[in-house]
Amino acid sequence: MSNTPEKKETFFISTPIYYPSASLHIGHTYCTVAADVMARYKRQKGFDVFFLTGTDEHGQKIEDIAKKEGVAPQEFVDGVVAGVRELWELMNISYDRFIRTTDPAHILSVQRIFRAMFDNGDIYKGVYKGKYCKPCESFWTETQLVDGKCPDCGREVSDAEEEAYFFRLSKYQNLLIELYEDIPDFLEPESRKNEMLNNFLRPGLEDLCVSRTTFSWGIPVDFDEGHVVYVWVDALSNYITALGYENGTYDGFEKFWPANVHFVGKEIVRFHAIIWPAMLMSLGLPLPEKIFGHGWLVLGGAKMSKSTGNVVDPNILAEKYGVDALRYFLLRAFPFGSDGDYSEDLLVSVINSDLANKLGNLLSRTVSMTEKYFNSRLLDDFSPEPQLDEPLISACTATVREFDAAMERYDFQGALEAVVAQLSRANKYIDDTAPWILAKEPSKRPRLSSVLYNLLENLRIAAVLLTPFMPTATKEIFTQIGADSDEAQTDTVYGTLPAKAVVRRGENLFQRIQTEE
Repeated sequence: MSNTPEKKETFFISTPIYYPSASLHIGHTYCTVAADVMARYKRQKGFDVFFLTGTDEHGQKIEDIAKKEGVAPQEFVDGVVAGVRELWELMNISYDRFIRTTDPAHILSVQRIFRAMFDNGDIYKGVYKGKYCKPCESFWTETQLVDGKCPDCGREVSDAEEEAYFFRLSKYQNLLIELYEDIPDFLEPESRKNEMLNNFLRPGLEDLCVSRTTFSWGIPVDFDEGHVVYVWVDALSNYITALGYENGTYDGFEKFWPANVHFVGKEIVRFHAIIWPAMLMSLGLPLPEKIFGHGWLVLGGAKMSKSTGNVVDPNILAEKYGVDALRYFLLRAFPFGSDGDYSEDLLVSVINSDLANKLGNLLSRTVSMTEKYFNSRLLDDFSPEPQLDEPLISACTATVREFDAAMERYDFQGALEAVVAQLSRANKYIDDTAPWILAKEPSKRPRLSSVLYNLLENLRIAAVLLTPFMPTATKEIFTQIGADSDEAQTDTVYGTLPAKAVVRRGENLFQRIQTEE
């Protein structure tokens, strides 16, 4: 799978998420695991990957929570970040940089970005009067409210009036419409693009309030005391500040910008697909190639929210079922662009069907037969039967192409479906070739060796494809089937496994879960 791309690939997950506590739910994990899988996949393909995540730590909500806790905001967010880092370590997240919006380098960059947009006339001073949603840190007009409440989260909004700076977002309305029309896949899936066009851009954009004076926990506007930068201008800037833009502390801007894709939850698409491109246009910087707004994991049809207690703890699930099984489930069970209705029954069903019955069973049977019939090392005297072997081999090669095509369009579910289908073919191949019958006739040993090699090679290629999703489990697969070299663990060309690879039977990789338990 190693190849040298003409363009380097950089991946970003959402915006640094606004965490009111150190307890993240499975919805946060969903997006981060997806970005991690894509980063690992691109590294496999030879890309130089920069995977950015972190924490968004400013805003009125954080200030209010810290006050209730009786601690300073910085002390509160320091505790939050510790919990976030622990979860990402548990979930085997391979980020290249973890940025905090309280980092001094980020603060310096945001102040310079704000001043640059002020100096070019895109930020001006005025008075804000309207509606404000504290949980979302969002400003709304009366017409944008739904039943008098925030259209994003459905919670109460409050009247707000204060001196503020404004960003001339309306100036970029036509440019943004042209962007969507000229680059149809800039925002995906299609439903998100239609929402932005029909609900925001075509009805008309209003200028955006970009500073606050009623609280202090934010990045100060360095040329006007008492103003702090609006949290979304602060947060969105992280994608370039983490690459060293206007700070000199970090690096990578020339190498990695523009980003190839931002993965964001659908509730923050408006910020990423309207405000962020407009900010970049104002700064004269290239836009990211794609914004992908994924769906939510819902529970009982309702969005997960810590404020309502409607959440699922990934720590508990990872301990109960294993990290790799949880990572696999998150991207196997639901299309990435749509909402998915989570249930633990569904999680168990996916583990049993795909990982225990298909992958685990194929591994166990193949390694056990190789050990039993050949003392763990196959003969190199093969006897192929094209009528039985070629359909499996050609299907395996086609699976690699199908998998790659799905991954390139961020169709994680489709990629995994291709692998599972091939595992099913390999399991059926065992029934069709009946190795236990071949083993009874000494003259059939070359044929038996050929059959078991095909099974081992199907397992190896499946493990290569599954490595971005289950990096720990696939290491065990490689060990058990004797795929010891780097080439055997990365190459998807059929026949890469050495003919005399030595298998090493280990524990059952995925145990079937008894549903009554």
